[in-house]
Formats: sequence, structure tokens, C-alpha cells
Amino acid sequence: MKGTVLFVSGIDTNVGKTYATGIIARRMAAEGKSVITQKMTQTGNVDVSEDIEMHRRLQGIPFTDEDKSGLTCPYIFTYPCSPHMAAAKDGREIDLRVITEATRRLQEKYDYVLLEGAGGLMVPCTADSLTIEYVRDMGYPLILVTSGKLGSINHTLLSLYACKQYGIKVHTVVYNLYPRTDELIEQNTLEYLRRYVAREHPETEIRLLEVQD
Repeated sequence: MKGTVLFVSGIDTNVGKTYATGIIARRMAAEGKSVITQKMTQTGNVDVSEDIEMHRRLQGIPFTDEDKSGLTCPYIFTYPCSPHMAAAKDGREIDLRVITEATRRLQEKYDYVLLEGAGGLMVPCTADSLTIEYVRDMGYPLILVTSGKLGSINHTLLSLYACKQYGIKVHTVVYNLYPRTDELIEQNTLEYLRRYVAREHPETEIRLLEVQD
């Protein structure tokens, strides 16, 4: 039986989805599940994905054989920008089938694969396709990472609305409290999102990602 893939995306760049991915993987392992994290594409790096490195540090484990073979990050590009632009600058192309096959091979060994995207759901993964289209086509449930920073309500609701339009199941909304910002805004935003998600996505769990995690 193949493992379950959960796609991890965020409402924006720098919202903490890499941090959340590593912490969730660590929690799953503590619950007795076999779990591996994967990065769809990595930009702004050479040879090694810094996001995979962060996952492993948060999990408290060394690089795996799958990391060393490239399965956990099939595409690494040098320029720090969206994947379609980074691939073009490096004179390469992204073949989504390569990513899909890498994920499939990870599914054969692990109970869960946490597949982290780049940026938000509408980020182009190639010149002709969006990340959200790939998630829809693969039928992956989504973990959406948000935060309490000013502006996050708008970005979160737009992301959730897009998921409804594309028929994507939102497995969990992760409310990232690291780093801390304005506590009044954080609390109000959390209360609002809890009401909204309960009404519009009643099957979706909201989980807090505390600073001490």
C-alpha cells in the first residue's frame, strides 16, 4: 500500500511553510509514523536544498539516502525566484513527471510524504502550469500554512477560495506563530479564521504552530 502524500503550501512566500513541514514531520515520527519530506523545486541554491536541510535539522535526523540520491528535491536552481523563472535562467526545464515519479518512489517506502511547494498556490511551476493545478491533478490533500501577520486574513481567504474552485481538499490550516508579531492582531486573526474555516471548510482542522515547537 502506497504512502499518503500531503502537499504543503503557504499563503505567501516567507510564511514559514518550511519550518511547518519539518515540525509536522517530527510530530508524525513521534507518533510512530514513517515520514519523509520532499521539496518540489528549490531555488537560490547549488547542489543541496536548504529547505531539506532545515527539515532534517527540525526532525533531528541526518540526511537520508533519498536526500543524497536527489529524490527529495529533484530540481535545484541557482537564482532565488519562482521555479519557472529560475529554470529558464539556468537554461533548464522542469518536467513535472520527474517530480511525480520521485514522489511515487518515496510513497513506496514511507507512510507519509510531505511535499512542500515553492511560495503560494498560484506560483508557476512551469511556464504553462501553476502549482495549484499540479495539486489538483495529483489529487493531493493540502496543508495550508498561514500566520497572524497583518494581511494574512486576505491571503488565507483567497487561498481557501482558490482551493474550493479547484476542488482541492484542505486537510489542515497551520497557524504559524513564529516569529511573533502583534499579539492583538494574531489573536483576532486566529478567531476570525476559526469561524471562517468552521463555516466554509468544516472538514478542515486548524492547528497552531507554537514558537516553542
